[in-house]
Amino acid sequence: MITLVVVGFLAGVITSISPCVLPVLPVVLTAGASRREPVPVLATAGAPARGADPGPDDGETPARRRSWRPVGVVVGLVISFCLATLFGSLVLSALHLPQDLLRYLGIAVLVIIGVGLIWPAFGELLERPFTKLPSRRVNPNSNGIVLGMGLGLLYVPCAGPVLATIVIVGANHTVGWGAFVLTVAFGIGAGVPLLILALAGEQVTQRTGVLKRYARQLRVTGGVLMLVVAVLIGFNLTDGLQRNVPGYTTALQNLVEGNASATKELHSLSTANKNGPGNVSSNAGSSAGSGDSGNAPCTEDGQTLENCGTAPELTGITGWLNTPGDKPLRLAGLRGKTVLIDFWTYSCINCQRTLPHLEAWYSSYHQDGFEIIGVHTPEFAFEHVSSNISAQAKSLGVNYPVAIDNNYATWNAYSNQYWPAEYLIGPNGQVRHVTFGEGNYGTTEELIRQLVSESNPSASLPKATDVPDRTPAEMSTPETYLGYQYAPLHITGQPPVQDAAQTSTLPNAIKQDTFALGGTWTSNSEDLVAGPNARLALRFQAKIVYLVIGGTGTVGVRVNGQLTKTLTIAGVPKLYTLVSGPSQKSLLNLSMSPGVQAYDFTFG
Repeated sequence: MITLVVVGFLAGVITSISPCVLPVLPVVLTAGASRREPVPVLATAGAPARGADPGPDDGETPARRRSWRPVGVVVGLVISFCLATLFGSLVLSALHLPQDLLRYLGIAVLVIIGVGLIWPAFGELLERPFTKLPSRRVNPNSNGIVLGMGLGLLYVPCAGPVLATIVIVGANHTVGWGAFVLTVAFGIGAGVPLLILALAGEQVTQRTGVLKRYARQLRVTGGVLMLVVAVLIGFNLTDGLQRNVPGYTTALQNLVEGNASATKELHSLSTANKNGPGNVSSNAGSSAGSGDSGNAPCTEDGQTLENCGTAPELTGITGWLNTPGDKPLRLAGLRGKTVLIDFWTYSCINCQRTLPHLEAWYSSYHQDGFEIIGVHTPEFAFEHVSSNISAQAKSLGVNYPVAIDNNYATWNAYSNQYWPAEYLIGPNGQVRHVTFGEGNYGTTEELIRQLVSESNPSASLPKATDVPDRTPAEMSTPETYLGYQYAPLHITGQPPVQDAAQTSTLPNAIKQDTFALGGTWTSNSEDLVAGPNARLALRFQAKIVYLVIGGTGTVGVRVNGQLTKTLTIAGVPKLYTLVSGPSQKSLLNLSMSPGVQAYDFTFG
């Protein structure tokens, strides 16, 4: 427990001095300077009028009066961040509210308080409820807890092992004492440097007399800053700012969060339920997830039906596609049917090659009591966006129900580790077969037919489907990620500097199954973003080369020096085919216009 406290606190401190604090930093710095002056409230007939001078007995002048506003802002930020991270998903799911509602509430708080500072009449309207309280001074803006609560809903710390553990535990709705302590320690650690900055900003304005001389102007400036921050965060315009500032705390973060002791403690929190049907094991005595004890985990790609325990219920789903009214489904409500759970993500080529088989099975056997639920668990940030998922599911011809598992809740309930992964569930709710990755379609379909016939003996099943198996049979270059979070990268030469633009020269020789960079690129956790004269070379072995690409612009494709195509990139990030033909060992050269994002190479 002591390790969790120390690691959580230090991780929070590092996070609060890293580039990820930039979006909320202007509001924190102006927390003290933008406060409104106290307004006395009528309590008796002889009380001074609203707005009257409080008189010489009131203590210090407004410019030197002790303000607790900076403390309130940071305390509110820490409280709302901790509560929203641990319990936000649970509360929103229980109330059937959108998962991004808290973010928009935070933006609304910034807008309301900002307008109140700029427009005094509106500020007075905000204060009016407090006038019902007898014998107290009304100064709602000097108490910054409300503002801090709004900021806490918008504060998105830089990713790291500690934050990942907190998010997974919160998303799984399995918050224990250890997770709570870790989150509080992280929040306090993040709050300490922010509080120092807020108090420093207040002291500078007070000691220089700026607050006394320019109180009105500072309030308006603070209000404008809040509105600007709200707009920037609302339209995701702060992402580029955070990317372009070098990740100067990365090494320190790795030192604190990546050591063996910290890793062990964090792993114990986020893997409390790792004995589900996806946890293939040779230990025949193990039980399966939340299923019946005594049943062994399913054999991967087994040739016969097995009894692997009760299938975990779908949990933490943030949205549905292709159901009546997009209403949720429950496995408990599908008893008596054969159900196939397919974990997928839309930009994954392995998943895309599996989809035609699933669509054919759904079309052939759905009327006889067969159901497919595609659990879309995102790999990249852009795959969290519901409109992107909906558009790509439609484009890929997916017409069976899709559950959006943005928080990895169902993924973790199944202890899943793969895209794609299929879990075949019998009419009694038992997991009967699992398949990870591509292939083995004939066996899976035969087992589906057996289960459908068992549950519906009168069904007259059509002949088995005949969809070509596109699983690569030959050796090819392994999947190649381009974001630095997937280190070590398959790159010739030194990896690019993290979270910073860097200009380099393509090497003369490139090793097999690696890539190299030329021109200017910005390296992010998930992708590489092209700058001026951006070029990427890849020495590959495959029939087909795919690349997940985002942004807007063009990509020139050359194979062994010969221009083969020019792609126009627009819309949501998705998978593009760069090379298609006979199996070959070749050199691929790409030239990308500035702003184009390259995520991940896959091969066929």
